[in-house]
Amino acid sequence: MKTNRRSFVKTSALASAAFGATPLLGAAPGKKFKVALIGSGWWGMNILRVAIAEGRCQVVGLCDVYEQPLRVSADEVEGLNGDKPRLYTDYRKLLKKERPEIVIIATPDHWHALPAIEAINAGAHVFLEKPTSHTIVESRAILNAAVEQGTVVQVGLHRRIGPHHVSGMEFIRSGKVGKIGHVDMFVTGGGRSAEKPTPHTPVPKGMDWDMWCGPSPLRPYHRRLGKGGWRNYLDYANGTIGDWGVHWMDQVMWWTEEKYPKKIYSTGGRPIKGPVVFNEKESTTDAPDTQTAVFEFESFTATWENRAYASSGASSHRYGCYFYGTNGVFHMGWRDGWTFYPSNKRDKVVHEDPKFDNERDGHNVPPLWRDFLNAIDKKTKPVADIEPSHRSSTMPMLANISYQLGCSIEWDGKNEKIIGDAEADKLLRRDYRKPWTYPNT
Repeated sequence: MKTNRRSFVKTSALASAAFGATPLLGAAPGKKFKVALIGSGWWGMNILRVAIAEGRCQVVGLCDVYEQPLRVSADEVEGLNGDKPRLYTDYRKLLKKERPEIVIIATPDHWHALPAIEAINAGAHVFLEKPTSHTIVESRAILNAAVEQGTVVQVGLHRRIGPHHVSGMEFIRSGKVGKIGHVDMFVTGGGRSAEKPTPHTPVPKGMDWDMWCGPSPLRPYHRRLGKGGWRNYLDYANGTIGDWGVHWMDQVMWWTEEKYPKKIYSTGGRPIKGPVVFNEKESTTDAPDTQTAVFEFESFTATWENRAYASSGASSHRYGCYFYGTNGVFHMGWRDGWTFYPSNKRDKVVHEDPKFDNERDGHNVPPLWRDFLNAIDKKTKPVADIEPSHRSSTMPMLANISYQLGCSIEWDGKNEKIIGDAEADKLLRRDYRKPWTYPNT
């Protein structure tokens, strides 16, 4: 594996246009774009506020299945820049009528693929929230559509552009950590007691619950599903490993020149939250609260661990990646910056504090949005382009396939097939609920 800095700068898309990228389809610098938002909840509006603040968007449409917050979002947009976007509960009608040039997609994971592909095929550039999709074949379909149409797709893996992540990656690639043979990715804490089932209730007035469930199974409504809790329901997302894990797996895929693991094994359970409950009256989440995954690459091994307990004491870091090298251990963190612990006790620990564009939320969406616009303007690929983001998003999905089957799987990453296991290979996609049609690749 090459680890020199010249190779790193040459092969990686870093924090801004200054680090360069590869040519694509473009627009005149400074052009104002017709922008639409699909999924106008908390995070979708967070992205749209950033877009409005940059001064280069005319918000032409907002789409959400819940009318009340949709109207609140529209009022906020008008207050921010005077735009009066038209409101939609069906993204297909929005795309057909408004013909936006940029589409922001901030829906639950099971609603990433179809809107993204339709927007791309309509010629729009897409800012897509992470992970790329709910299943691997969906993610591949988005990538194929983007390549075919030549549009820019930026995925919300904003750690690729965070200043301390960029400088930390430079440190690792400089060779100061030595030869790296293992990476440990983790997030801990977040729960100490069993989960009580949430009662099913009538769908709120003005909410199209059938459309919210879309191509996924139609479950009874309850408040936890409608307010972000969907991340831990496997019908709609991929649990902690898909939500938090994709950020840290992306850090590993950003570092390595290998494009995919060759073998994956995952195990876990619900020792804290307890058994899954799902009956006519009530239900719990069904994702594991404890999950371990092992990814075997050609030249190193990576592990993932999430657990809803023991968040302090055993380690000073609650989340991040430990890169284990011959010269020491490097920790890439989030709100704790990065730290290098040298093996030689005579050498000093090296540390850099975290840096965020917005200290309040600890994210770096503004520079990610600016990089997105720069990629459109200059016909370049963005730092979190759909192609590497697809590979990073694939990793937690592969882990969940192993977890579901209870066995390891061998991965042909070049052809995106599970080797020698027809049952596992079927889990690269899922059946859609009628009348929705699974995307072609």
